[in-house]
Amino acid sequence: MNPISLFCILAGVTLNAGAQLLLKAGVNAVGHFEFTRANIVPIGLKLATQVPIVGGLACYVVSVAVWVVGLSRVDVSVAYPMLSLGYVVNAFAAWYLFGEALSVHRLAGIAIILVGVVVLARS
Repeated sequence: MNPISLFCILAGVTLNAGAQLLLKAGVNAVGHFEFTRANIVPIGLKLATQVPIVGGLACYVVSVAVWVVGLSRVDVSVAYPMLSLGYVVNAFAAWYLFGEALSVHRLAGIAIILVGVVVLARS
């Protein structure tokens, strides 16, 4: 994989991970809610006007564009598993930003993901 291809793939993964984090921040700002017929419009409007949610959706749009460029240069059998790096990024970012737990099991899973990505990237 050449440097430009790697950049496109990693940029797509990073933007996708950033989108998830922004969506979580936006939902956290709204708080826990239940979707019912009575509140679907008010909650929907509240969610749609959260800046982090709008930013997260924008990150998704850009990530898709970058991902398509990456896919034009890399086999999907190599590129798609790279998306698992998003889990690694999100796990550490969620721990740092939102205080989510990083248990031994999660850290072991992250290690397995990283080994798999290294093996794929070298093939």
